[in-house]
Amino acid sequence: MTLPGSPFVAYRGPDLFIEDARAADLVARYGSPLYVYSKQAMLAALAPYHQALQGRPHLVCYAVKANSNLAVLQTFAQAGCGFDIVSGGELARVLAAGGQANKIVFSGVGKTRAEMRLAMEAGVRCFNVESTAELDVLSEVAQACGQRARVSLRVNPDVDAGTHPYISTGLKGNKFGIAHELAVSTYKRAASLPGLDVVGIDCHIGSQITDVLPYLDALDRVLDLVEAIEREGVTIHHLDLGGGLGITYTDETPPRANELIGLLLARIDARGHGHREVLFEPGRSLVGNAGVLLTEVQFLKPGEQKNFCVVDAAMNDLMRPALYEAYMGIVNTTLRPGSETVWDVVGPVCESGDWLGRDRQLNVQAGDILAVLSAGAYGMTMASNYNTRGRAAELMIDGSTVHLIRERESISSLFALEKLIG
Repeated sequence: MTLPGSPFVAYRGPDLFIEDARAADLVARYGSPLYVYSKQAMLAALAPYHQALQGRPHLVCYAVKANSNLAVLQTFAQAGCGFDIVSGGELARVLAAGGQANKIVFSGVGKTRAEMRLAMEAGVRCFNVESTAELDVLSEVAQACGQRARVSLRVNPDVDAGTHPYISTGLKGNKFGIAHELAVSTYKRAASLPGLDVVGIDCHIGSQITDVLPYLDALDRVLDLVEAIEREGVTIHHLDLGGGLGITYTDETPPRANELIGLLLARIDARGHGHREVLFEPGRSLVGNAGVLLTEVQFLKPGEQKNFCVVDAAMNDLMRPALYEAYMGIVNTTLRPGSETVWDVVGPVCESGDWLGRDRQLNVQAGDILAVLSAGAYGMTMASNYNTRGRAAELMIDGSTVHLIRERESISSLFALEKLIG
């Protein structure tokens, strides 16, 4: 059976392996549900970014929100990456994993004064600012710290990325960024504030994008702005083109990172901007296909209208299907001969929206271990303790070496910070 995504998650005979680790053996040892990541798949996904950018000033900033496990961050830090963060907590994670503060860009629409101070004290490379109000507050905070904050304004190019409305970020109706028509005046204001140094321009139009045209459209609009801004006497040193490159969940055919970047760089050079440093903020494209969620079948519940395969993973473990109606491949980790039946794969949480996959052809029985594929991004980072369920353990596989990179939460730990009254 051919699986979408990474070649590091594949069958050997009837058994599914993540690199050299047999999936069913991992569950037998570490329990279920269980997130498992391939280190080599992550590095293989990163390589085309560095290859395409070789020979010119650049920084690849891994988007921490996609998967923020310390071992994942450590892997990318050791590979020379910077980081795109959106909270003080993510800043602390990156530093704890060995990331360099001067390679961190701080994004997000709602940074607090406390988070700004932490980032200033740590020495982050740049703040991606998303409103005029944020400019004013950041200038005040920087002055109070006795510093000047390096800023890049995130502009909203009003480009439709053709993706799910919840993960589209570049349209006028989205909360992100500064309106395209206000960008020049906002840059002039930023340059006038005493606590700020303008260093770049930032653009991010969405996530799970599988077409190059939205990127090229957004780039042209950004370069138009750069030229207009510099005519007003404000210098732009770097272009931050964001992330959002999609992965293969089922039959999507996104461009390879080096192909996309090659087209963007060619457009940048053709318009006379090749001297500028370029930044990218990939997240899903680096980790999405590198991870699986393993889950044990508890019961089979055939019905007149639907057949339900009840597993021990739930919407609290993997929110994407319930939140976005996202399709994620689901396979049995041990293939067996015989006919398949159509099942809805559902979890034990008391919500009708608690499902991982609908209408899936599976040859399955109670006790089998299923793998939800392409679960390395926006899986564990969006997990919760709903229904007082402990979050899953996480593993990193490197060849035949298995690293436990997060222990399973115990039930007692879930209410350890709570207090009875009276």
